[in-house]
Amino acid sequence: MQHRMLSQVLTEIESRERFVLTSHARADGDAVGSSLACCEILRRMGKQAEVILHDGVPRVYQQLPFADGVIHADRVNGRYDAAIVLECDSIQRTRLDGLEGRFLINIDHHKSGRAVANVNWIDPQAVATAEMVYRLAREAGVEISPEIATCLYTAVLTDTGAFMYEGTNQHTFELARELVLAGADPARCARHIYFGHSTAKMRLLGLALSALQREGPLAWIWVTQAQMERTGAKEEDCEGLVNYALAIGDVEVAVFFRELPDCRFRVSLRSKGGLDVAHIAEEFGGGGHACASGCSVDGPLHAAVESVLAKVRGQAGTRE
Repeated sequence: MQHRMLSQVLTEIESRERFVLTSHARADGDAVGSSLACCEILRRMGKQAEVILHDGVPRVYQQLPFADGVIHADRVNGRYDAAIVLECDSIQRTRLDGLEGRFLINIDHHKSGRAVANVNWIDPQAVATAEMVYRLAREAGVEISPEIATCLYTAVLTDTGAFMYEGTNQHTFELARELVLAGADPARCARHIYFGHSTAKMRLLGLALSALQREGPLAWIWVTQAQMERTGAKEEDCEGLVNYALAIGDVEVAVFFRELPDCRFRVSLRSKGGLDVAHIAEEFGGGGHACASGCSVDGPLHAAVESVLAKVRGQAGTRE
């Protein structure tokens, strides 16, 4: 089944010349790395391709090869034969206008992935969308250059939580080995991501952890719009803050609430494997993985917290 879908994707690519590639807004490592690598693979196949991301490339990924060529825009303009949407379980999550009516190819590994395109290659067994892009390159006979390997390794590294999330297995390390052999430098890839934070992010983290709440195996933290403004933090500085709550030894589920300018809250859910947080996120119109998912809910803060925690308690069987 997976090979049949891969072959169909490759057939559609081979029959077209001009491509635009994108992923979800507020792109993470897999979104950025997969998009950059896939774009370069298409170019090596003799195609014209470019990447458009609604929020551009986050600071920690700007050192990646090809990152300086990414277009930061709200709309897809121009004549393209197809749009390839990577690591994104709905077209709306790209936050890009202008995708309507185009021939769409969907490449995703989310458990919540949906058939939203003309061609949908969804593999929840893949450790990252980057793994699927790697398979695409191999099937197309494109050599994995050190630059492509660096983008793909960074995607795998981040989407597995530095090889710590559930689902990481021998195949994950086989893929990582292949990418290192192709020229990815593990230490250099990790340095930019894990040792490249802004001062604003550290100050924001301090504020979030100072208000950390616990309820048995459940922990939650939040940041307000006022705190964002006070610290000078950017949207991307919220990335990964939830993991600090999950890092507590006897915490099994962690939730992070980020207040948005419109008074809604963006919610990040993380689990150590005992609870499927994708199911919870889907109940609020979001999605993701069993151990890492997200959604958005209405404010104010106390209402947002209570609505999400009620679902977590219900699924975990915990009691207040």
